[in-house]
Amino acid sequence: MEQTITGRQPVIEALKSRQALEKIYIQHGAGGPAIQEIKDLARQAGVPFVEADKAKLVQLAGDQSTQGVVAIAGGTRYLEVDELIEIARGRGEPPFLLVLDEIEDPHNLGALIRTAECAGIHGAIIAKHHAASVTATVTKTSAGASAHLPIARVTNIAQTLDELKQEAIWIVGTDVTAERTYFEHDYSGPVALVVGNEGRGIRRLVKEKCDFLIKIPLHGKIGSLNASVAGGIVMFEAAKQRQKQRV
Repeated sequence: MEQTITGRQPVIEALKSRQALEKIYIQHGAGGPAIQEIKDLARQAGVPFVEADKAKLVQLAGDQSTQGVVAIAGGTRYLEVDELIEIARGRGEPPFLLVLDEIEDPHNLGALIRTAECAGIHGAIIAKHHAASVTATVTKTSAGASAHLPIARVTNIAQTLDELKQEAIWIVGTDVTAERTYFEHDYSGPVALVVGNEGRGIRRLVKEKCDFLIKIPLHGKIGSLNASVAGGIVMFEAAKQRQKQRV
């Protein structure tokens, strides 16, 4: 199946971010402000769009909900880690990065990307192996945020953390066994937040590379949070502190 972006808002965000799109299919009879915006943005970007019947959209999207729009995208362009750091420095800000240690569920990856983009993360780092990559499902779940958030894909997460340390970036990992709570930590400087696998958490070697480990206090009977929820809580605590630092 071709690489696709489905849904009105994800396609709008892909067009706004100038993501490489080959063609957009719009279902016969689909209308409204969002459809008109897609057509206008496509014309501006020089992306061809055609009308097609529902069967064609279903064929392209598989089990994804289309909302009457499917875009055919080029492959995801992953950046290098040093490019993520340069993005932050180009804005005159200390790097604020998200590192995902073998997140396997594309829905979790999409949710984390969406939250990271909203929280002002400069870029995310994901693993090449034993982890989800940026697919149509991830793009859909992220509501188009994957088109805006710079993402690097690396072979070795632990080695990458060493490289970040050489750039004076503090590594903060989320771990249920940590002694320090997430709101006790100072995120105002250069920081990379590490979120672990849905079931296993952060791997041992990756955990050893962290400068600090933090936890989210839980008060119910369930012993852990969903990875994307836990990541979101910590990202926005960090974002709040960093915003206060700028004021």
